[in-house]
Amino acid sequence: MTEVRAEIVLPTSDLRQDLPFFTKVLGMRMDMIYPADNPAVAVMSGHGLRVQLDAGSTAAPGHLRILTDDASFAGGKRALTSPGGTKVEVDELNPPLVLPKTEHAFVVRRLADQAPWVIGRAGMEYRDLVPSRLGGAMIASHIRVPDGPVPDMVHFHKVGFQLIFCVAGWVDVLYEDQGDKLRIHAGDCFIQPPTIRHKVLHSEGVQVVEIGVPAEHVTEIDHEMKLPTANFRPDREWDGQRFVYSIGANGSFAPFRIPGFEARDTTINQNTKGVASVMVARPTGQAAPWTKHAGDILFTFVMSGEMTLEGEGKDPYRLSPGDAFVIPPGMATRYSQTTPDLQLLEVTLPGNPETLIL
Repeated sequence: MTEVRAEIVLPTSDLRQDLPFFTKVLGMRMDMIYPADNPAVAVMSGHGLRVQLDAGSTAAPGHLRILTDDASFAGGKRALTSPGGTKVEVDELNPPLVLPKTEHAFVVRRLADQAPWVIGRAGMEYRDLVPSRLGGAMIASHIRVPDGPVPDMVHFHKVGFQLIFCVAGWVDVLYEDQGDKLRIHAGDCFIQPPTIRHKVLHSEGVQVVEIGVPAEHVTEIDHEMKLPTANFRPDREWDGQRFVYSIGANGSFAPFRIPGFEARDTTINQNTKGVASVMVARPTGQAAPWTKHAGDILFTFVMSGEMTLEGEGKDPYRLSPGDAFVIPPGMATRYSQTTPDLQLLEVTLPGNPETLIL
């Protein structure tokens, strides 16, 4: 097989002094240098990188990022400049997940009022359900996926919480240590624990609501793992969370936190140890009272039917399928004029917040 190599060319104004900087300070090795009598080019390698230092290059100085968990690397310095002008940034290999403080707001996002869907990756169409993203605390997206095979790769997300709730059609997904492909239909959902490897396979007419915490999180491709994996470990935990595959048709309804409603529990509160809860709520026919919640994030998506959302100091909103809203803690609201076919997807963080009946 023919060997292929790739090098990054870095200009240097002082090759002689750059050599000990790259070898002793950055811990790379010298693989090549020429010409022997007056060196002008040297090739260095290390940390998964191969660079060519070129004294004859007229390009602007280069910029390298080195990721490591070794606090003593480069003498503990985070920013360096080589004698030849290359800027070097040293950062954490596995930085901790940062959860921004929630910027609370009353948000109503109606399907009828919004601009057309936006084309995202792999041809998927997105609607942003919470444009402010509550200061970066969460992202909520309504997503439509083109029918047929999905051009996906095995990947994972560095998140605190992630929900995929199907509101129309179906989609097949493979998950690490969860057996063969799993299919969700409307009313079903997955939670993807932090860093669980997965791959989307095929979809037909699918629409999902995806919740991610925080709003900005890293997605990484895993080029080594093949799915499905040989092991089947339904009780495995990732950062204290278990994978959940909740089938709506198998659920049962019980009294909801708001009187006048009943809800189906997806078991997500139990399997995330209280990180979040995900409920499907519907009216019982009795009028609901005014209430306040004491949680942090309370997001709701209207899956079917209609209702009026009343909030203290706000004009009432008549809501229909595709609409979404966020209620901040301590704000009095009431769900009124509900139709019998109303179904609400409610996501709360942390799970099962205390509710005050007014």
